[in-house]
Amino acid sequence: MTSPIINPETVQHTIARLVEKHGPGQADRIRRGVHQVAQRWWAEDGTAEDFAAFCEGHFLSDPAELTATFRRLEGVLEQIDGHLHEVRRELTWPIDVDTGPIGTADRLLANLDLAAHVDEDLFQTRVAFLALLNFPVHTLAERLAEGPGWDRETWARSRLMDRFALRVPATVQQEITRVSTTAEEYIAGYNIRVDRLVNAAGERPFREGLRLISHWGLRDELYSYYSDPDPVGLSRQRMILKVMERIVRQEIPAAVVDNPELLWNPETNEVFTLEGVPVEGERAAREPDTRYAKLLEIFHAKRKADRYSPTEPTFIARRFERDRQMPEREVEALLVSIMTSPAVAELGKLIERRLGRPLEPFDIWYSGFKSRGEFPEEELDRAARERYPDLEAFAAGLPALLERLGFTAERSRWLAERIAIDPARGAGHATEAVRRGDKAHLRTRVPQGGMDYKGYNVAMHELGHNVEQVFSLYGIDLWPLAGVPNTASTEAFAFVFQHRDLEMLGLRPFDAEARRKEALAILWNTYEIAGVSLVDMGVWNWMYQHPEATPAELREATLAIARDVWNRYFAPVFGVRDSEILAIYSHMIVYGLYLPDYAIGHVLAFQIAQRLWEGDFGAEVERITRQGRLTPDAWIRGAVGEPISAGALLAEAREAISAER
Repeated sequence: MTSPIINPETVQHTIARLVEKHGPGQADRIRRGVHQVAQRWWAEDGTAEDFAAFCEGHFLSDPAELTATFRRLEGVLEQIDGHLHEVRRELTWPIDVDTGPIGTADRLLANLDLAAHVDEDLFQTRVAFLALLNFPVHTLAERLAEGPGWDRETWARSRLMDRFALRVPATVQQEITRVSTTAEEYIAGYNIRVDRLVNAAGERPFREGLRLISHWGLRDELYSYYSDPDPVGLSRQRMILKVMERIVRQEIPAAVVDNPELLWNPETNEVFTLEGVPVEGERAAREPDTRYAKLLEIFHAKRKADRYSPTEPTFIARRFERDRQMPEREVEALLVSIMTSPAVAELGKLIERRLGRPLEPFDIWYSGFKSRGEFPEEELDRAARERYPDLEAFAAGLPALLERLGFTAERSRWLAERIAIDPARGAGHATEAVRRGDKAHLRTRVPQGGMDYKGYNVAMHELGHNVEQVFSLYGIDLWPLAGVPNTASTEAFAFVFQHRDLEMLGLRPFDAEARRKEALAILWNTYEIAGVSLVDMGVWNWMYQHPEATPAELREATLAIARDVWNRYFAPVFGVRDSEILAIYSHMIVYGLYLPDYAIGHVLAFQIAQRLWEGDFGAEVERITRQGRLTPDAWIRGAVGEPISAGALLAEAREAISAER
């Protein structure tokens, strides 16, 4: 395997020569730059003499030349990264967008990642070494300590260097892309024919044609029955819970996944033909730990990049310190502070009183505080379909929707022109633009018959992402600062927009009463996703501790971690032990360590939302998003003047609980 070859003696000799040439005033920059290049210089880059000659010939001491070099790199990389992002979007289009059956060529093309070669080409042409020699690669600790004193130029230079922190060979990056793509396809196609579920009496409780993706669709269906006075709703929720349990335990018969030709009783795990004839043998065999095999494939691919990451030597470290810009222990402490809050226990008792029964594990998705809980699902579907019968209508109505949200007419048109709308093959997602001139893409799932409330609700969530993405790209002063500090920051805007979905349908104003109830909903949602996040974190730490694990061993470890988190933080509130439901999230399989961003996003969303309601909604969204990619701490302080904290959410929730009493 390729590895650095420059010995310490060569490094020290090179530093001494450069200090002699440029003076002791440049010594700190020289030492750092030479070490950064040496850490990433491989045998194919040249000999030790070539290394020394390169450093001596390319160190820049003139501030004007440094600035000119930064400007050139900034402009070129925006075009390279932006166009390659568009190429990648085209290669994966049939996988991500519902264009009909996926063809053989589509699957092969989705594995093609041209961007995988770019970073290596930047090293081979020594462009990357020029940058590493002259600009610092900062650690998270440095940014947290020194960042508050930096100007915008210093922040931009620091962010530019993130792309050179790792030197991952193209073959490794291509492997990561390949296994991630196959896992995404597996999850995107993991639909449960809920209309083919049967109970002990042979009845099919769900409406014909109901086909739900795991976990998103199953969870949202559970949501819907909290507003359903029909007692059958509770039995349906229990049936969906059993489906989820069969999935995470990999007890689900493989043949029933997205299969309209078979009936399945999840309680007994029996499979039948449509005529009611029992199916046995291989046709009823369980899924062979495919879920965990996919996760292991991603783990092994990501792990191959560890040796090429000098400052963050594991995927876990890269995810928290490089991507999220928050230490893992700090994130864990934030999550635990929410789950152990007395407000959560009080809220659990309030929910139990509302339900008139003891809490059950699926009540982690209780939606009764949400404004949507006031309306039957059929009414919500009808309202969404009347306003937006299809995606074309949603796209056409986007300027008016943005204006109703609080943006000016001019800004609404400007935003809408930079957002494209696509039909999602999976549950839905937002895809950013990387260069100015491209569009962000909003994707949501639209079933046959037109838009339903689930699709519209997802669209509102993704619209929050898209608005942030447009402002933080087109409204930024320096391109390396484009975006927001981490995924949690963009999730904050997605949640704020999603909370106003009923208001935008004309069903209910998002007034003070609605916001008070929303505080309860946000706290319960954050409690739930914080637990799921701890499971995600626990599973990745376990895989690093057991790198040779089999899919079956990973399955058992995941279930044990899920039970442990449940028993620590949920059993005291629910009165039920050993539930494994926290392991159901599909994000765990395809988007490693993404889930904590939802919990942090809920906290940030609450902090931001308070500021948005106090001022001009549209103007405040633009102001906050245009700060760009600082650290989350610096960003939220600039947004609301306070550090990241669940304190405001917990205080507001306690007041709301008292009011509910």
